[in-house]
Amino acid sequence: NQSINQSPDHVRAGVKAAMNPTNSTEPQEEHLFSPNTYKLLAVIIGTIGIVGFCNNILVLLLYYKFKRLRTPTNLLLVNISVSDLLVSVFGLSFTFVSCTQGRWGWDSAACVWDGFSHSLFGTVSIVTLTVLAYERYIRVVNAKATNFPWAWRAITYTWFYSLAWSGAPLVGWNRYSLELHRLGCAVNWISRDPNDTLFVLFFFLGCLVVPVGVMAYCYGNVLYTIRMLRTVQDLQTVQVMKILRYERKVAKMCFLMISTFLICWMPYAVVSFMVAYGYTDVITPAVAIAPSFIAKSSTAYNPIIYIFMSRKYRRCLSQLFCSHLMSLQWSIKDPSSKARNDMPVKPIVLSQKGDRPKKRVTFSSSSIVFIITSDDTQELGSIAGSNATQISIVQVQPL
Repeated sequence: NQSINQSPDHVRAGVKAAMNPTNSTEPQEEHLFSPNTYKLLAVIIGTIGIVGFCNNILVLLLYYKFKRLRTPTNLLLVNISVSDLLVSVFGLSFTFVSCTQGRWGWDSAACVWDGFSHSLFGTVSIVTLTVLAYERYIRVVNAKATNFPWAWRAITYTWFYSLAWSGAPLVGWNRYSLELHRLGCAVNWISRDPNDTLFVLFFFLGCLVVPVGVMAYCYGNVLYTIRMLRTVQDLQTVQVMKILRYERKVAKMCFLMISTFLICWMPYAVVSFMVAYGYTDVITPAVAIAPSFIAKSSTAYNPIIYIFMSRKYRRCLSQLFCSHLMSLQWSIKDPSSKARNDMPVKPIVLSQKGDRPKKRVTFSSSSIVFIITSDDTQELGSIAGSNATQISIVQVQPL
């Protein structure tokens, strides 16, 4: 208590608020920042939330609409997008409203949920990145293919592992309380209770140090193996070189994702670790708010990396936008297309002669229709009313 009383006013207020969970979420009349600063913070966190929501929804939409994107590796990427999307919806909304009000305006239950959601979804992201690094390792170094059951098991273990760490404060091992900037909640870094300090230490080891170590080991071996395989003369074939080039590009994409994630989260981890181990005299609310917002911004970066680094994602995105754009242009420039679509179609190509079924190819403004009959003398107009002739109709939509 003596050390707290000797600390600066802003640190002492934050420490007392964090050490008293009952009163820590009560509205505070004292504002730590100016009104314009709160408005700027609201704009920043609102932009992060909107961009993160739209980007991750786009990734999920692409994965749903295009079957060629449905691979075990992309399923792990989708898991990261799901966690980032949940952060954008549930994690950033409390901080945004608090920025607009200039204080934390929620109760203790909301504070617990805010801290729990950030801890859970952030841990899911970094553990999934670790699983992704291990998947690249066993695929390239051990030459073993992964499948969807393996990916689903990995995702299940990831969520249970993350839930165990983020749920520990809910059962008494540490707790969730207001951070120094009073705009969001997290693990109580300031508590000097030995159990709380021990949790902070193990939390850093289990959710930061160990995952980063595993990722560094996996990607180091992946890049080394690819470089060694490219120097073997017996493997200098076109197909092998394409495979190695693809694996290297995927490894670079995953490495860039991990680097971006660590760049976003490492400042917050360093500041939190300093607060946890007594360096509260140098951590002001202004120092604490910047790393916190940078960490939250990581939810918007991963989808951008997918699109710029993955050719498949770029092609699927182009196809998605081009198809909707073409449909919109046709509807605007050619309003009479609907009337032409209703006109009867005429056959323009007949199949080869012989015993094989006749193929009649018809054309309309919206599709090509193949009408296959087994009777060469069957007229197109009488096909619809004929029951004796076996017919098959295949309609091909244009790209």
